[in-house]
Amino acid sequence: MPERDVPAWNAMLSGLCRNARAVDAVALFGRMVGEGVAGDAVTLSSVLPMCVLLGDRALALVMHVYAVKRGLSGELFVCNALIDVYGKLGMLVEARWVFGGMALRDLVTWNSIISAYEQGGKVAAAVELFHGMMKSGVSPDVLTLVSLASAVAQCGDERGAKSVHCYVRRRGWDVGDIIAGNAVVDMYAKLSKIDAAQMVFDNLPDRDVVSWNTLITGYMQNGLSNEAVRIYNDMQNHEGLKPIQGTFVSILPAYSNLGALQQGMRMHALSIKTGLNLDVYVSTCLIDLYAKCGKLVEAMLLFEHMPRRSTGPWNAIIAGLGVHGHGAKALNLFSQMQQEGIKPDNVTFVSLLAACSHAGLVDQGRSFFDLMQTVYGIVPIAKHYACMVDMLGRAGQLDEAFEFIQGMPIKPDSAVWGALLGACRIHGNVELGKLASQNLFELDPKNVGYYVLMSNMYAKIGKWDGVDAVRSLVRRQNLQKTPGWSSMEVKGSVSVFYSGTQTEPHPQHEEIQRELQDLLAKMKSAGYVPDYSFVLQDVEEDEKEQILNNHSERLAIAFGIINTPPRTPLHIYKNLRVCGDCHNATKYISKITERDIIVRDANRFHHFKDGHCSCGDFWTSKW
Repeated sequence: MPERDVPAWNAMLSGLCRNARAVDAVALFGRMVGEGVAGDAVTLSSVLPMCVLLGDRALALVMHVYAVKRGLSGELFVCNALIDVYGKLGMLVEARWVFGGMALRDLVTWNSIISAYEQGGKVAAAVELFHGMMKSGVSPDVLTLVSLASAVAQCGDERGAKSVHCYVRRRGWDVGDIIAGNAVVDMYAKLSKIDAAQMVFDNLPDRDVVSWNTLITGYMQNGLSNEAVRIYNDMQNHEGLKPIQGTFVSILPAYSNLGALQQGMRMHALSIKTGLNLDVYVSTCLIDLYAKCGKLVEAMLLFEHMPRRSTGPWNAIIAGLGVHGHGAKALNLFSQMQQEGIKPDNVTFVSLLAACSHAGLVDQGRSFFDLMQTVYGIVPIAKHYACMVDMLGRAGQLDEAFEFIQGMPIKPDSAVWGALLGACRIHGNVELGKLASQNLFELDPKNVGYYVLMSNMYAKIGKWDGVDAVRSLVRRQNLQKTPGWSSMEVKGSVSVFYSGTQTEPHPQHEEIQRELQDLLAKMKSAGYVPDYSFVLQDVEEDEKEQILNNHSERLAIAFGIINTPPRTPLHIYKNLRVCGDCHNATKYISKITERDIIVRDANRFHHFKDGHCSCGDFWTSKW
């Protein structure tokens, strides 16, 4: 064009922006300014969202200065765009400054500032802004309620959630607007009201793929992986909807938790077919899947062949190496991350500290805890403190762990005290364990796991009056002990085994029992002696042997031996920590059967081979 006016520049800028060509759009805007063409409100509203795509806070500030210089900072259209961009970049102070200086505010203004605070984690402030919006006489729309529903859920406000739901129903949005319906499903799921979420979902007149993804994620957030898989199967069987990025991100963690490797691999194949396998979020979930299913080589291959410009893939592989006990490799990978110029975040350091804990690298863990604060300016959160307490406690430094808790600048939460209690159980420090449990009973009185830990500690030393006292507390509060279970996938089907007497005996129950008795005889011949201290009932020795031999992981191992060819590796997934006697027994079984046995328990992976375990017995109880 021999001559270009502002509309021509705006048309070209808009085209680039609509196609997410952020770098080209910013460069063209620079040319426009360089040629002395004065942009208008349309120019700014087109270019500003590119700051978000580039993650460039400095550019957002430059665009704001440009708006002020051009006399456009008072334009409603421009102000709304600035609030939206600042909010998405996490610049809440700047967003609030623009909002506070506006003479006129419309619905878009209020939606932008409420969404900014909700996405920025300032959920209480987001709810206050909503009340301010109502007082100003501006009526909310569906987008307002989407942000409000999320904020109310994050506040844990069940009463507020019911108010939001009632408002949605009064406006008819629950049947007339799928976005509002999805938001209510998500709200109830985040409040752990999964039955209410399912009811709202069932009553939706229309469901899109986002509706299904929301419910799948809801079940996952509430620890119900089996139900998440069931919902996904329903989606595939009844709706014929094609999975999108959110579907993979929702369902892959469920397969990871269940150890359903073959089903997860089918999702991997589907991601390749749909072209989503290189999406950073999907790839990160795939790395997590393979790492948690004991396929660390495959996880590393995925990591090496994917774009690694964000922290997600690095965090996933570092965490995977950590739970497999490869602490030194995790630390080397962190060094590589630094060399490639990827700035670690707080999740990176949670993964690093956990890796140090799994490998007993106490000095390195201390160094990383200091590094995150002094070099990267990351303020430790409760998870970092819990990792430090766990690391010190597992290494037997219980006094230092307790002193560390006492010196915390924030109030210790249940994860911190739980880490200390777990360490006390390993090392037999009943008095310190009692102190930790008292704090836990106050902070998280409904978590039966803490009562079980304390009861087991008393049982170990034969203090049965202490056992009775803890168990009476459990009965008074009507709490139910989490049953121990182990699962194994054979030919695409997952079988689950529970410790003790099965409510519904497995179809191969008699074969499994014969295999267990045969293994026990061979183990005893090889030198195995049952450790009855891991039986926490006051019963005769022959009954104790039977109890140990029917722990869930042994049932799963026997099932695997029966149903797979000789020398085939066995992959077992357990919801609780492997007891010391089963850990010892599995070492014998791996040698007798000449099989690799990979067990993932609640803490880490144990790779058993030829009578040895990859953990070096570091994570087995010492008393």
